[in-house]
Amino acid sequence: MSVATDQREQVVNAALKELAHIATLPEITVKIVELVEDPKSTAQDLHKIISNDPALCSRILKVVNSSFYGLPGQIASINRAIVLLGLNAVKNIAIAASLTKLFRGAQLTPTVSVKDLWSHSVSTAVVAKMLADRLKLGLSDESFLAGLMHDIGFMVALQFDRMKLIEVIQQTGINAEGVPSGNMLDFEQTVFGATHQDFGSGLCAKWKFPKPLAYVSGFHHRPMELGFEHRTLPSLVYIAERIACEAEKSFRGDLISLEIAPEVREHIKLSVDKLAELRKDAPAAIKDASGMLG
Repeated sequence: MSVATDQREQVVNAALKELAHIATLPEITVKIVELVEDPKSTAQDLHKIISNDPALCSRILKVVNSSFYGLPGQIASINRAIVLLGLNAVKNIAIAASLTKLFRGAQLTPTVSVKDLWSHSVSTAVVAKMLADRLKLGLSDESFLAGLMHDIGFMVALQFDRMKLIEVIQQTGINAEGVPSGNMLDFEQTVFGATHQDFGSGLCAKWKFPKPLAYVSGFHHRPMELGFEHRTLPSLVYIAERIACEAEKSFRGDLISLEIAPEVREHIKLSVDKLAELRKDAPAAIKDASGMLG
């Protein structure tokens, strides 16, 4: 292990220790994640856990009945929601409800708020799901959750040292349109000694999330650095967040350019024509989902 890697791991571990007593996933969400990851679990098992939390029940029904899912009629019961959407989708909604609470907060700088980070994550999740569906990759639920989680490292940085994160944002020079003048990852490395990718990957491991989510959080800016078999989900998110930023004014402090590297597009076999279609349809899909996870 290089000295730089060792120092980076020390910074991440220190941040995660700080996070342990500030903001964590609620116990019920952890139980839901563990249950859904267990292949022996049933819809009834999931219903038993969720029914103990009326606020979570309400949130799930709100999302299920949003135009984003396009289901017929009003779904009034959690059992019905689980049957229609599946265990994974309901798990994702539960995680999203928990993450929403973590992403609450005031302005960090005149041009960036904590809510901007969450809005960007939701938009990225919507586009990632669209992309996976259109390419028939069988990763619909995984892509949505990956989009929601990809920038979770910023929340670790925020809880660990708010003033340092503000310093990073200020140094990055994000204008009123959300466009940065410098490379945020470089400033993160200088100020923290680690980047939001490092923090995100560490948090996913701490929360015992599936390994692919750690790859997304840790490599969504550089998916081609992963082994071939681990690149698909990070590549989907890499493309999705750029399209999301094109589709609406969205936090893009860590994206100087929205250009999509051809090798990433080719890895998931996304044609130029399909990419153009996605760009055309993304704004409406994001609008449909707006407020769904607010």
